[in-house]
Amino acid sequence: MNPVEPLDAAMLTAELLSDPLHVAALLILAPPATAGPGYVDDLFQQGLADTTDMDPRFRRYPHIGLDTAGFWMWRTDDSVDMRAHLERRTLPAGADRDELWKLIGELHSEPLARSRPMWIAYLIDGLEDGRFALYLKVHHTLVDGVAGMQIIGRALTDDPEFRGAPPFFAVQQNSGGGSGGIGRLLRNPVALAHSALHGVASGLGFARELAMGEISAAVASIGAGVTVLPFGAPYTRFNGRLGRERAFAGVSLPKSRIGAIREAAGVTANDVLTAVVAGVLREWLAALGELPEKSLVAICPVTVRSREGRERSADERRANLFGLELCSLGTHIGDDADRLAHIHRAMVWAKAEVARRGANVTTLLLAPSIGPTVLSPLMPFAPRRRSGYNVSISHVPGPKSEMYWNGAHLEEIYPVSTAINGQALNVTTCSYADRVMFGYISGRRVMPDIESVVPPH
Repeated sequence: MNPVEPLDAAMLTAELLSDPLHVAALLILAPPATAGPGYVDDLFQQGLADTTDMDPRFRRYPHIGLDTAGFWMWRTDDSVDMRAHLERRTLPAGADRDELWKLIGELHSEPLARSRPMWIAYLIDGLEDGRFALYLKVHHTLVDGVAGMQIIGRALTDDPEFRGAPPFFAVQQNSGGGSGGIGRLLRNPVALAHSALHGVASGLGFARELAMGEISAAVASIGAGVTVLPFGAPYTRFNGRLGRERAFAGVSLPKSRIGAIREAAGVTANDVLTAVVAGVLREWLAALGELPEKSLVAICPVTVRSREGRERSADERRANLFGLELCSLGTHIGDDADRLAHIHRAMVWAKAEVARRGANVTTLLLAPSIGPTVLSPLMPFAPRRRSGYNVSISHVPGPKSEMYWNGAHLEEIYPVSTAINGQALNVTTCSYADRVMFGYISGRRVMPDIESVVPPH
């Protein structure tokens, strides 16, 4: 038998009580000029008939029962039925992007069946000018968000004439049988905290760093004005229950626009992207009369170099290169430039903390903020009090040049991440060629007009 790793088992169990823990990507493509009216139909039929050797990760599914003594185990499907994993959808005539966003929200609301490998792809046609979309949804325990983007990238090419690209589920070199590591953790703060608790290597050194971190974090929060103490975030609608239905919206902005602001302000591109999200959330909450006097707080993955300046092992990369920090979004500041400067200072401090302490210590320090934030909404009468944070914001690098899939031009690629109770809004950006795509995912009852939140073009 093949036991499920403890972290993945915890996610599968938690999903029984809470919200689906899958991630997805939405690709919008334009068919080649030579494509006929049945182009998407042909792609769909080819997908159903594909006999490519499948990556083991896309063949397995979880099982728990008396025969496993109550432990989660992986089973393997040796004859995957593609009819259960590839479906067609057609938008109504004259449909616009809002119609596409609505459909993606509906598809993202549906949990993945556990009786078969937990992934599914949808070919969606009916977009303007013959465009079509590919929506790919995969459970966190099969492949993480970052690795998922890499898998999609391997199925793409910069040659518009190339045909016969392997499907995303094809066996890849060094794919292994694992479910990925740091990318999945970055998309799930609770999982990363759980991993930190069980993955620390040096007891005495870790305890010392943790104790000193508690003190220094408190002192720094007084002096810097940009750090966040546990339960330092105001309660917002994003900290309540998510509901069953998801709502999605996306928007694409030119990199040149982001770059111009970055150069003028002397900050990073990620600072600008975070500030864009902060600005639209401020306006949206203000229009509802729900803008808190205290700034909203985001939980953000932070990437740093190894403290020794080199990478020695997978475990070291996990410990030293990635961490989570809380970032004040400056939504209490009316001036856009001042808000951007505030976010820049907050992220500089966050990067310094992760670089100094390492990801394990930094993330464990957030346990008092993460745990109650996502667990409180599960209580029958959840109190509306201060929270650890309000929203998750992350940035994922995508292809740097224009890409094609079997001759179809990839125009946009949107990450569709995970929203959970207590963290009912997740915003992920993805850079691609000369633009950046924003993907907003929330609960339909939390953000019924989520389309209005995306930044203006």
